[in-house]
Amino acid sequence: MQFTENKFREQHEITIGVEFESKTVDINGKIIKIQVWDTAGHEAFQSITRSYYKGAVGALLVYDITRRDTFNHIVKWLNEIKENGSKDITIVLIGNKNDLENERQISYDEGESFAEKNGLLFFETSAKTSSKIAEAFNTSALKILNNIQNLGKDPNLNNGIKINNEKEILSRKNLKNSKNKKKGCC
Repeated sequence: MQFTENKFREQHEITIGVEFESKTVDINGKIIKIQVWDTAGHEAFQSITRSYYKGAVGALLVYDITRRDTFNHIVKWLNEIKENGSKDITIVLIGNKNDLENERQISYDEGESFAEKNGLLFFETSAKTSSKIAEAFNTSALKILNNIQNLGKDPNLNNGIKINNEKEILSRKNLKNSKNKKKGCC
C-alpha cells in the first residue's frame, strides 16, 4: 500500500489467498505498470500461490527485521520461486521495518550477505516511513526491463508485460480523444 497508494495501515490483516495492487511509473523514459500480487504465506494457501510464480517476472521476498522466524522462512520461499518460476525471474530480498532499529534481530549485513550469496537484489525498507520503498520497486522494475531487453525478448509478448514509451501513450490518448469527439463525447 505504501508503494501503490502512499498509505500505511498500522493494523494489517493477514492476506487470504492473493491481494492485488498496481502503479504506473516512469523508468528511463518508459512507462511501466507494476502489478503487485501479495500472496499469502500460510501453508493452506501454498497451492494457490505457486500458480502466481509461473507468470511473474519479479518476486519480492520480504522479512521483518525484528522477527528472526520471518528471515528463517526466506530459504523456503526462495526455493518455491526457483522451483515454480521462470529461470529469468528477478528476485529481491527486502528487510522491512528498518524504522524499528532498536528491536532488530537480523543485521543489515546478514540480510545483504544472504542476498549476495543467492544472487538477489537487497534493500532494507520501512513501509511505515516509506524509507526506500519506491527505490526497491523502481530498481526491481529497471532490472526486469534490462533483463527483457538483454534477452532479446519482445516485452509485449512476455508474460503479459506491456511496455509503452510516453509518446506512444500520448498518441493513443489523442487518438482516443479525437474518436470520442466525433461521437459527440466531451
